[in-house]
Parts: sequence; structure tokens; C-alpha cells
Amino acid sequence: MAVSFAKCLALVPFVMEQTVLQLSSDQGSLQFFYQIKIWDIPRHLLTKNITNPKKELLGHVRRVGLIEWHPTANNILFSSGYDYKIMIWNLDNKEAVISNPVKILDAHKDVVLSMSFNTDGSLLATACRDRKIRLIDPRAGTVLQEASYKSHRVNKVLFLGNMKKLFSTGTSRWNNRQIALWDQNDLSVPLLEEDLDGSSGLLFPFYDSDTHMLYVVGKGDGNIRYYEISPEKPYLNYLMEYRSHLPQKGIGMMPKRGLEVSACEIFRFYKLIPTKNMIEPVSMIVPRRSESYQEDIYPLTTGDKPALTAQEWLNGINKGPLLVSLRPGYGAVNSLPRFPEPEPLMKTTDLSQPQNQGGRMPLEDVQKPSGAEDSRKQPEVQEKLLKNERMWLTNGFDMFECPPPKTENELLQMFYQQQEEIRRLREMVNQRDVQIKQMELELRNLCTNTGRH
Repeated sequence: MAVSFAKCLALVPFVMEQTVLQLSSDQGSLQFFYQIKIWDIPRHLLTKNITNPKKELLGHVRRVGLIEWHPTANNILFSSGYDYKIMIWNLDNKEAVISNPVKILDAHKDVVLSMSFNTDGSLLATACRDRKIRLIDPRAGTVLQEASYKSHRVNKVLFLGNMKKLFSTGTSRWNNRQIALWDQNDLSVPLLEEDLDGSSGLLFPFYDSDTHMLYVVGKGDGNIRYYEISPEKPYLNYLMEYRSHLPQKGIGMMPKRGLEVSACEIFRFYKLIPTKNMIEPVSMIVPRRSESYQEDIYPLTTGDKPALTAQEWLNGINKGPLLVSLRPGYGAVNSLPRFPEPEPLMKTTDLSQPQNQGGRMPLEDVQKPSGAEDSRKQPEVQEKLLKNERMWLTNGFDMFECPPPKTENELLQMFYQQQEEIRRLREMVNQRDVQIKQMELELRNLCTNTGRH
């Protein structure tokens, strides 16, 4: 008898592979494996039922509880089950049924409750039922840090972007719901811990690295607490709380690329409300009077293209996410922008020879300068070359005095600054054209009035 059930779903973070995962079990064979099934969702969405998965992953011998996509590498999937193992899968494998993961992390002694990656995916933080937080190098499979703080029983753990800090939710000794903040390099004692209330529902943390906002959502609650994260003490600053009389059983979030920037929307939740049989959107909006693009609350954010291939990441390469601008009219950046190469500087031999309107004079018509005149012209030639080099400025940026960008993010930021400068200059040109037309009309009217008199 075959038994099959779905456990959880996860959408791939990159648009180029529109896939959904369904975790299920199959007891029809003698050797029992829990399956992870990969399904293709067409861009025009579903028009009929899909019965055949694209791939099947066989490896876990007990129920699978967690799945996470790698944040920057394409087709790298992490799965965790009740066999206490974390498996790393490479979906670039051409086989339809993959039974050998590329890596198995066997560092846990109980069920893994939560997984979280740092920004470039080089580190993995886990929360385990044995009440420990572990910081793991996923490719080497080694545990770098381990927290076993007895007064904090962890349920969920989350990397806070590039802050080099971890945030966890759990319960205290007295079964109060509790939050804690940790230093990534020292997990012996938390930087701070705070009891929230005596409710029993799990707390789910969400972090927005663009605005440094942290949202804490409780299962079975109707409220959403939000904080601001700072690199210095007190680290965690409570801001406000969204309240609703309808409790949520589950919650999801919209990626930044789907927000309404014209309304200054910085975060959007989707609450699952079983009592009403509905999913309710909840938007976090910064009130602004201006209708223009608010660059301070919409910096460059993570795009929808992977920064690495699966094999590049497995070979040890680390790379941050490709960033895009949310400004309307700006398309996604598939790769680094290519700037036009500068034209070569003028040859020095041409500068030392006089020229007329027709070009270079014949050699027989040029009188050879004396040694004193030649020595005077050499500094003049060098001075002209320096002046020509000083003219190579890009958007007010001296390419010879200031160092070029060293990282992809710096290069992307410079690219968008140049795009903004081009847009501003175009607006100035359009304004000048309007002024020129107005002056032409005034001049024409003036000439007409003068001719009448």
C-alpha cells in the first residue's frame, strides 16, 4: 500500500527556474525513502494538473521537515529531516531521480528546527531540538561555533545580513517566549535576551537587511512586533507593534521586488487566517508626502538572478547576491555592467610637431628647433599630457586619483549613480530646449512688434 503526503513547500528564489518543491513520502518500495519532489510551474501559471515531477531526491530515511535554497548559488538545495541529517543537493544533475546528495552534514544529535544562511551562503546557522545553536561551514561540514546557553531554549535562528549577528527565538526556563541576539564569532553568551510574554505559540523572525528592520511574528497571535537593528548597543530597538484580532496560523512574505515603491511600502506579509478561510496581506508603509522615489528606504536590493552556478559554489567560490534597483524603469541586472573603454590618448609624437589647418606640415617645411627650444618644449609636452589625463573624469569621479571599485556591489552602485546622472542631465537638456523655444518665440514676437511700428 502506498502512502503519500505533502509536508511543506518552498519557492526557488531565482526567476530563471520557476519551480516549487513538494516533500512527500512513498512506502510502495521495500527500501523506504522520503522523497523531495521538484515541480516546474510555467510562467503563465497552471492551466491543468501537473502529475509528473521534474526531479525526485531520495536520501532521507525519516520524514523531511525543512528545505532551504542557497541564497546566491543556482540549483543548490539544503534539506533536513527527522534522521538528524542535513543533505546538500545539486539539481544541475541531469538524472530525473537523484539518490546521492553532494554532501551530508551529520553534526546534529536531534531534529533540526531551523536553518539560516549568511548573505553569501558561506555559513549555515542551525537551531536544534537539543537547545543548541550551531554555526557550520556547509562545504567542509565542520561546526565552527556552538551555543549551549541553558536559559534559552532555541526554536528559530536567523542571520542578520552583514551585521555578523544571529537572532534567535525560543523559550526561557519559565516557558516565557524569549528573543536573543548573538555575536557570530562568540556564541558562548548572548549579547542580549528579552522575555516577551507567556504565550505558547512559536515566534518567527523576518529580517530586512535593506532597512535593518526585524519583524517578530507569533503563531496564534494577531500582532507583529518590529525592531530596528543597530551595530552598537543597545543593538535591538523596539519600534512599534501591529495588532489585529484575527490570529495567524502561518505567515509568508513578499520579496522586495514585488513591493509598491510608489506607496513607500517597505515590507509585506501574507497572514493565513484559518477562522476566516483567507490569506490577508499586511503592508508596512513609511508615510511620506513626496511622490518621488525614496532612495533612502530603497537601496540596492537582492535581484532575481543567481550570482554563482552550483559547481562554482561547490568548488569553494563565495559571492554576494547580485543587486538591483527598485526605481521604476530600471531593469534587473543580469551581470555586471560593461562600461565603454576610453579612447587612447593623443600620441606624444604629434604634440611635439606644429600643425596647420590642413593637418601636419611636411618635414621639409619644418625647421628643426635648437637644443634650447627642444628642452623648453619637453616640459610643455608633459604638462599637456597631464592636462589631458586630468580630463578623464566620470560623473565627477577622478579615475586616476581615486581607486576603482573593488567589489561587484561597489561597481553596481557606481553604475546606478551614472545612470542617475545621465537621467538628470537629460532632464536639464530638456529644460534648456524648452527655454530655447520660449526665447525664440519671444524674439519672434519682438521682431513682429518692431516691424509693425
